[in-house]
Amino acid sequence: MKKILNEFCKGIIKENPTFVLALGLCPTLAVSVSMINGLGMGIAASFVLLGSNLIISAIKKIVPDRIRIPCFIVVIATFVTITELTMKAYSPALDRALGIYVPLIVVNCIVLGRAEAFAQKNSVLNSLFDGLGMGVGFTLALLLISGIREFLGAGKFFNYTVIKGFAPAFMFGMPSGALLVIGLLLGFFNVLKNRKT
Repeated sequence: MKKILNEFCKGIIKENPTFVLALGLCPTLAVSVSMINGLGMGIAASFVLLGSNLIISAIKKIVPDRIRIPCFIVVIATFVTITELTMKAYSPALDRALGIYVPLIVVNCIVLGRAEAFAQKNSVLNSLFDGLGMGVGFTLALLLISGIREFLGAGKFFNYTVIKGFAPAFMFGMPSGALLVIGLLLGFFNVLKNRKT
């Protein structure tokens, strides 16, 4: 039980995909303009991570080594297609807001990296909790970045105005604002990490 809990927690703190491993920064930069977009992308990536880790771990012994990566991509693409079609059916506004970044989860280095580095080498249960932890860690990172950007860039949280009369810094709603916020947060988490060691 302790090992399973460690697999889950490492994706949130010790091996956070965004702040520690610096993976998945392309969709993070693109969709973190609002917390709704960040939450939507986080849930989509979490579902794909969870499903692909589960299936890849279950089929690892029957997949020949020379076609391992193409098989992983087919599994991941299947879960991305399920996610994209579900989003189009039940949340078309979010689907339009996230645009091309949902289909691009197929080649997201977080998902493929976890399949290659973890799921193909570990049990189904450990892979399930690894995918869940990485998904939660990615979602929390997206929410933190998009929360800062949405508040400073528009004076809102989840599209609700929090401070009346707040003068937003529109730069945070632009791509340069995403780079600035992510850079400062990466620096902050590196300082924290160095203090612990």
